[in-house]
Amino acid sequence: MLWRDTLRQLALALCLALWALCAAAQATMGMVVVDAHNGKGPITVFYPSNTPGNPLKRGPFTLDVAREGSFQAGNRRLVVISHGSGGSPWPFADLARILVNSGFVVALPEHDGDNYHDQRLVGPETWKLRPGEVSAAIDTLKSDVRFGPMLDLDRVGVYGTSAGGLTALTLAGARWSPANFMRHCLAHMEDDFPACVGLATSLRGNFLDPVKLTLARWVHRVRFDDETWYSHTDPRIQAVIASVPMAAPIAMGSMAQPRAAVGLMIAGEDQWLAPRYHVEAVRAACAACEVLADIPNAGHGSFFSPWPADLAQSLTPILVDPPGFARRDLPAVYEKMARFFSRHLAAGH
Repeated sequence: MLWRDTLRQLALALCLALWALCAAAQATMGMVVVDAHNGKGPITVFYPSNTPGNPLKRGPFTLDVAREGSFQAGNRRLVVISHGSGGSPWPFADLARILVNSGFVVALPEHDGDNYHDQRLVGPETWKLRPGEVSAAIDTLKSDVRFGPMLDLDRVGVYGTSAGGLTALTLAGARWSPANFMRHCLAHMEDDFPACVGLATSLRGNFLDPVKLTLARWVHRVRFDDETWYSHTDPRIQAVIASVPMAAPIAMGSMAQPRAAVGLMIAGEDQWLAPRYHVEAVRAACAACEVLADIPNAGHGSFFSPWPADLAQSLTPILVDPPGFARRDLPAVYEKMARFFSRHLAAGH
Protein backbone atom coordinates (compact mmCIF):
# COMPACT_ATOMS: atom_id res chain seq x y z
CA MET A 1 0.00 0.00 0.00
CA LEU A 2 1.20 3.51 -0.81
CA TRP A 3 0.58 4.84 2.68
CA ARG A 4 2.58 1.98 4.22
CA ASP A 5 5.52 2.70 1.89
CA THR A 6 5.29 6.34 2.85
CA LEU A 7 5.31 5.49 6.57
CA ARG A 8 8.29 3.19 6.11
CA GLN A 9 10.18 5.96 4.28
CA LEU A 10 9.35 8.46 7.01
CA ALA A 11 10.43 6.00 9.69
CA LEU A 12 13.72 5.36 7.87
CA ALA A 13 14.32 9.09 7.46
CA LEU A 14 13.62 9.62 11.17
CA CYS A 15 16.02 6.84 12.15
CA LEU A 16 18.74 8.30 9.95
CA ALA A 17 18.16 11.76 11.40
CA LEU A 18 18.36 10.41 14.95
CA TRP A 19 21.51 8.49 14.09
CA ALA A 20 23.09 11.64 12.69
CA LEU A 21 22.17 13.59 15.81
CA CYS A 22 23.62 10.90 18.06
CA ALA A 23 26.79 10.74 15.97
CA ALA A 24 27.14 14.53 16.16
CA ALA A 25 26.60 14.46 19.91
CA GLN A 26 29.27 11.78 20.34
CA ALA A 27 31.81 13.39 17.99
CA THR A 28 34.83 14.81 19.77
CA MET A 29 37.93 16.74 18.78
CA GLY A 30 41.07 14.68 18.56
CA MET A 31 44.47 16.28 19.08
CA VAL A 32 47.97 15.17 18.20
CA VAL A 33 51.31 16.96 17.92
CA VAL A 34 53.55 16.13 14.97
CA ASP A 35 57.09 17.18 14.12
CA ALA A 36 57.50 19.44 11.10
CA HIS A 37 59.68 18.11 8.28
CA ASN A 38 61.49 21.43 7.99
CA GLY A 39 63.03 20.86 11.42
CA LYS A 40 61.20 23.83 12.92
CA GLY A 41 58.60 23.87 15.67
CA PRO A 42 55.88 21.29 16.29
CA ILE A 43 52.50 21.25 14.55
CA THR A 44 49.41 20.82 16.73
CA VAL A 45 46.65 19.07 14.79
CA PHE A 46 42.95 18.95 15.72
CA TYR A 47 40.70 16.53 13.86
CA PRO A 48 37.34 14.71 14.02
CA SER A 49 37.42 11.72 16.36
CA ASN A 50 34.98 9.27 17.93
CA THR A 51 37.19 8.74 20.98
CA PRO A 52 35.72 10.34 24.11
CA GLY A 53 37.42 13.57 25.11
CA ASN A 54 39.05 14.41 28.43
CA PRO A 55 40.24 17.66 30.01
CA LEU A 56 43.80 18.51 28.97
CA LYS A 57 45.71 21.42 30.50
CA ARG A 58 47.80 23.43 28.04
CA GLY A 59 49.25 26.67 29.29
CA PRO A 60 46.45 28.56 31.04
CA PHE A 61 43.76 26.80 28.98
CA THR A 62 41.89 23.57 29.70
CA LEU A 63 40.89 21.79 26.49
CA ASP A 64 38.32 19.02 26.08
CA VAL A 65 40.05 16.78 23.53
CA ALA A 66 40.77 13.16 22.69
CA ARG A 67 44.57 13.23 22.82
CA GLU A 68 45.87 10.94 20.06
CA GLY A 69 42.29 9.70 19.66
CA SER A 70 41.00 7.67 16.74
CA PHE A 71 40.51 9.31 13.35
CA GLN A 72 37.01 9.84 12.01
CA ALA A 73 36.27 10.69 8.39
CA GLY A 74 35.59 14.39 7.81
CA ASN A 75 35.30 16.52 4.68
CA ARG A 76 38.93 15.76 3.63
CA ARG A 77 39.88 19.45 3.82
CA LEU A 78 42.65 21.11 5.82
CA VAL A 79 42.73 24.55 7.45
CA VAL A 80 46.09 25.84 8.70
CA ILE A 81 46.03 28.45 11.47
CA SER A 82 48.88 30.96 11.71
CA HIS A 83 49.15 32.43 15.21
CA GLY A 84 50.16 35.97 16.05
CA SER A 85 53.41 37.24 17.56
CA GLY A 86 54.31 35.36 20.72
CA GLY A 87 51.33 33.06 20.13
CA SER A 88 50.46 29.43 20.79
CA PRO A 89 47.80 26.99 19.54
CA TRP A 90 45.65 27.09 22.66
CA PRO A 91 43.66 30.36 22.23
CA PHE A 92 42.39 28.92 18.92
CA ALA A 93 40.84 25.80 20.44
CA ASP A 94 37.23 27.05 20.30
CA LEU A 95 37.56 28.06 16.65
CA ALA A 96 39.27 24.73 15.89
CA ARG A 97 36.35 22.87 17.48
CA ILE A 98 33.83 24.60 15.21
CA LEU A 99 35.99 23.79 12.18
CA VAL A 100 36.42 20.18 13.29
CA ASN A 101 32.66 19.86 13.82
CA SER A 102 32.32 21.00 10.20
CA GLY A 103 34.62 18.17 9.11
CA PHE A 104 37.95 19.97 8.79
CA VAL A 105 41.36 18.91 10.00
CA VAL A 106 43.05 21.94 11.61
CA ALA A 107 46.83 22.34 11.80
CA LEU A 108 48.63 24.95 13.89
CA PRO A 109 52.38 25.21 13.18
CA GLU A 110 54.54 26.91 15.78
CA HIS A 111 56.30 29.75 13.99
CA ASP A 112 60.05 29.70 14.47
CA GLY A 113 61.40 32.55 16.58
CA ASP A 114 57.96 34.08 17.12
CA ASN A 115 55.96 32.04 19.61
CA TYR A 116 55.08 31.98 23.29
CA HIS A 117 58.50 30.71 24.39
CA ASP A 118 60.79 32.25 21.74
CA GLN A 119 60.51 35.82 20.40
CA ARG A 120 64.00 36.27 18.91
CA LEU A 121 62.67 36.87 15.36
CA VAL A 122 59.56 38.98 16.03
CA GLY A 123 58.89 41.42 13.21
CA PRO A 124 59.98 41.28 9.55
CA GLU A 125 62.36 38.37 10.11
CA THR A 126 59.53 36.04 11.07
CA TRP A 127 57.16 37.59 8.51
CA LYS A 128 59.57 36.34 5.83
CA LEU A 129 59.52 32.78 7.19
CA ARG A 130 55.89 32.26 8.13
CA PRO A 131 54.30 31.60 4.71
CA GLY A 132 56.91 28.93 3.98
CA GLU A 133 56.20 27.36 7.36
CA VAL A 134 52.53 27.11 6.43
CA SER A 135 53.46 25.34 3.20
CA ALA A 136 55.80 23.05 5.15
CA ALA A 137 52.96 22.17 7.53
CA ILE A 138 50.82 21.12 4.56
CA ASP A 139 53.70 18.99 3.25
CA THR A 140 54.14 17.40 6.67
CA LEU A 141 50.50 16.33 6.90
CA LYS A 142 50.55 15.10 3.32
CA SER A 143 53.34 12.65 4.13
CA ASP A 144 51.98 11.69 7.56
CA VAL A 145 50.64 8.11 7.51
CA ARG A 146 47.66 9.14 9.64
CA PHE A 147 46.61 12.35 7.92
CA GLY A 148 47.79 11.84 4.34
CA PRO A 149 45.03 9.32 3.49
CA MET A 150 42.39 11.53 5.20
CA LEU A 151 43.05 14.70 3.24
CA ASP A 152 42.67 16.11 -0.26
CA LEU A 153 45.23 18.88 -0.29
CA ASP A 154 44.50 20.49 -3.64
CA ARG A 155 42.35 23.11 -1.86
CA VAL A 156 43.62 24.25 1.56
CA GLY A 157 42.42 27.07 3.81
CA VAL A 158 44.47 29.38 6.03
CA TYR A 159 43.33 31.43 9.00
CA GLY A 160 45.75 33.97 10.44
CA THR A 161 45.50 36.57 13.17
CA SER A 162 47.67 39.66 13.72
CA ALA A 163 51.11 38.73 12.32
CA GLY A 164 49.40 35.54 11.17
CA GLY A 165 46.97 37.76 9.28
CA LEU A 166 49.90 39.13 7.28
CA THR A 167 50.89 35.51 6.64
CA ALA A 168 47.40 34.72 5.36
CA LEU A 169 47.32 37.78 3.09
CA THR A 170 50.80 36.98 1.74
CA LEU A 171 49.56 33.50 0.84
CA ALA A 172 46.64 35.16 -0.96
CA GLY A 173 49.02 37.18 -3.13
CA ALA A 174 50.06 40.21 -1.06
CA ARG A 175 53.55 41.67 -1.47
CA TRP A 176 55.20 43.47 1.43
CA SER A 177 58.54 45.02 2.33
CA PRO A 178 60.29 46.07 5.55
CA ALA A 179 60.82 49.53 4.04
CA ASN A 180 57.09 49.90 3.44
CA PHE A 181 56.57 49.14 7.14
CA MET A 182 59.27 51.67 8.02
CA ARG A 183 57.66 54.40 5.92
CA HIS A 184 54.29 53.74 7.54
CA CYS A 185 55.75 53.96 11.03
CA LEU A 186 57.79 57.09 10.34
CA ALA A 187 54.60 58.76 9.14
CA HIS A 188 52.18 57.36 11.75
CA MET A 189 54.33 56.38 14.73
CA GLU A 190 52.25 58.19 17.31
CA ASP A 191 48.89 56.93 15.97
CA ASP A 192 50.04 53.31 15.47
CA PHE A 193 52.67 53.01 18.19
CA PRO A 194 51.91 49.44 19.41
CA ALA A 195 52.04 48.12 15.82
CA CYS A 196 55.36 49.83 15.16
CA VAL A 197 57.05 49.17 18.49
CA GLY A 198 55.29 46.23 20.12
CA LEU A 199 53.99 46.00 23.66
CA ALA A 200 57.26 46.36 25.57
CA THR A 201 56.53 50.05 26.06
CA SER A 202 53.70 52.48 25.37
CA LEU A 203 52.95 56.17 25.08
CA ARG A 204 51.62 57.53 28.36
CA GLY A 205 51.11 61.20 27.63
CA ASN A 206 54.09 62.31 29.71
CA PHE A 207 57.52 63.89 29.15
CA LEU A 208 59.00 60.54 28.05
CA ASP A 209 56.78 60.20 24.98
CA PRO A 210 58.95 62.41 22.69
CA VAL A 211 62.01 60.36 23.69
CA LYS A 212 60.21 57.08 22.90
CA LEU A 213 59.00 58.39 19.54
CA THR A 214 62.47 59.65 18.56
CA LEU A 215 64.11 56.37 19.56
CA ALA A 216 61.48 54.29 17.76
CA ARG A 217 61.94 56.26 14.53
CA TRP A 218 65.71 55.79 14.77
CA VAL A 219 65.32 52.03 15.24
CA HIS A 220 63.06 51.82 12.18
CA ARG A 221 65.53 53.69 9.99
CA VAL A 222 68.34 51.36 11.10
CA ARG A 223 66.53 48.01 11.12
CA PHE A 224 63.91 48.20 8.39
CA ASP A 225 65.48 50.17 5.55
CA ASP A 226 65.14 47.17 3.22
CA GLU A 227 63.31 47.72 -0.10
CA THR A 228 63.11 43.99 -0.89
CA TRP A 229 59.59 42.84 -1.73
CA TYR A 230 58.54 39.53 -0.20
CA SER A 231 55.84 37.15 -1.42
CA HIS A 232 55.09 33.43 -1.32
CA THR A 233 53.02 31.33 -3.68
CA ASP A 234 51.37 28.00 -2.87
CA PRO A 235 48.68 27.01 -5.39
CA ARG A 236 47.11 24.62 -2.87
CA ILE A 237 45.93 27.54 -0.74
CA GLN A 238 42.58 28.60 -2.14
CA ALA A 239 40.93 30.49 0.73
CA VAL A 240 42.28 32.60 3.58
CA ILE A 241 40.80 34.53 6.48
CA ALA A 242 42.83 37.44 7.85
CA SER A 243 41.77 38.39 11.37
CA VAL A 244 42.93 41.81 12.68
CA PRO A 245 45.94 41.51 10.35
CA MET A 246 49.24 43.33 10.46
CA ALA A 247 48.85 44.94 7.04
CA ALA A 248 50.81 48.21 6.99
CA PRO A 249 53.85 46.56 5.30
CA ILE A 250 51.73 45.48 2.30
CA ALA A 251 51.74 47.17 -1.09
CA MET A 252 47.97 47.52 -1.24
CA GLY A 253 47.93 47.33 -5.03
CA SER A 254 48.88 43.66 -4.67
CA MET A 255 45.54 43.05 -2.92
CA ALA A 256 43.45 44.36 -5.82
CA GLN A 257 43.15 40.88 -7.35
CA PRO A 258 44.01 38.27 -4.72
CA ARG A 259 44.90 34.79 -5.97
CA ALA A 260 42.72 33.15 -3.28
CA ALA A 261 39.36 33.93 -1.71
CA VAL A 262 39.89 36.35 1.17
CA GLY A 263 37.74 36.85 4.27
CA LEU A 264 38.41 39.70 6.71
CA MET A 265 37.77 39.95 10.46
CA ILE A 266 37.55 43.54 11.73
CA ALA A 267 37.71 44.58 15.39
CA GLY A 268 36.69 48.22 15.71
CA GLU A 269 38.41 48.67 19.09
CA ASP A 270 41.70 47.03 18.09
CA GLN A 271 44.30 48.98 20.07
CA TRP A 272 47.30 47.01 18.78
CA LEU A 273 46.83 47.32 15.02
CA ALA A 274 44.82 50.48 14.37
CA PRO A 275 42.15 49.28 11.90
CA ARG A 276 42.38 52.32 9.59
CA TYR A 277 46.05 51.54 8.84
CA HIS A 278 45.71 47.76 8.62
CA VAL A 279 42.52 45.77 7.99
CA GLU A 280 40.52 48.74 6.74
CA ALA A 281 43.28 49.52 4.24
CA VAL A 282 43.00 45.95 2.95
CA ARG A 283 39.22 46.25 2.66
CA ALA A 284 39.58 49.48 0.68
CA ALA A 285 42.11 47.90 -1.70
CA CYS A 286 40.37 44.56 -2.16
CA ALA A 287 36.89 44.75 -3.66
CA ALA A 288 36.75 40.94 -3.84
CA CYS A 289 37.45 40.48 -0.13
CA GLU A 290 34.50 39.37 1.99
CA VAL A 291 34.03 40.90 5.45
CA LEU A 292 33.04 38.01 7.70
CA ALA A 293 32.91 40.04 10.91
CA ASP A 294 32.96 43.78 11.56
CA ILE A 295 32.37 44.23 15.27
CA PRO A 296 32.72 47.84 16.47
CA ASN A 297 33.40 46.97 20.12
CA ALA A 298 35.72 44.00 19.58
CA GLY A 299 39.38 44.26 20.54
CA HIS A 300 42.55 42.71 19.19
CA GLY A 301 42.12 39.56 21.30
CA SER A 302 38.34 39.25 21.07
CA PHE A 303 38.35 36.54 18.39
CA PHE A 304 40.38 34.19 20.60
CA SER A 305 38.98 31.68 23.06
CA PRO A 306 38.15 33.44 26.35
CA TRP A 307 41.14 34.08 28.56
CA PRO A 308 41.01 32.35 31.97
CA ALA A 309 40.00 34.88 34.62
CA ASP A 310 43.33 34.77 36.47
CA LEU A 311 45.26 35.36 33.24
CA ALA A 312 42.95 38.11 31.99
CA GLN A 313 43.77 40.20 35.05
CA SER A 314 47.47 40.19 34.14
CA LEU A 315 47.10 40.79 30.37
CA THR A 316 47.68 44.12 28.75
CA PRO A 317 44.38 45.96 28.14
CA ILE A 318 45.16 45.67 24.42
CA LEU A 319 44.39 41.92 24.55
CA VAL A 320 41.34 41.79 26.81
CA ASP A 321 37.79 42.34 25.57
CA PRO A 322 36.67 45.98 25.52
CA PRO A 323 33.58 46.87 27.57
CA GLY A 324 30.38 45.74 25.92
CA PHE A 325 31.88 43.05 23.71
CA ALA A 326 29.33 40.21 23.47
CA ARG A 327 31.44 37.07 23.63
CA ARG A 328 28.24 34.98 23.51
CA ASP A 329 28.00 35.94 19.82
CA LEU A 330 31.42 34.52 18.98
CA PRO A 331 30.32 30.92 18.15
CA ALA A 332 28.09 32.31 15.39
CA VAL A 333 31.11 34.19 14.00
CA TYR A 334 33.14 30.95 14.04
CA GLU A 335 30.31 29.17 12.23
CA LYS A 336 30.35 31.85 9.53
CA MET A 337 34.08 31.33 9.11
CA ALA A 338 33.56 27.57 8.79
CA ARG A 339 30.94 28.15 6.09
CA PHE A 340 33.36 30.45 4.24
CA PHE A 341 35.96 27.68 4.13
CA SER A 342 33.37 25.03 3.23
CA ARG A 343 32.16 27.14 0.34
CA HIS A 344 35.55 28.03 -1.12
CA LEU A 345 37.33 24.72 -0.52
CA ALA A 346 34.60 22.49 -1.92
CA ALA A 347 35.65 20.28 -4.82
CA GLY A 348 34.82 21.81 -8.17
CA HIS A 349 34.52 25.32 -6.73
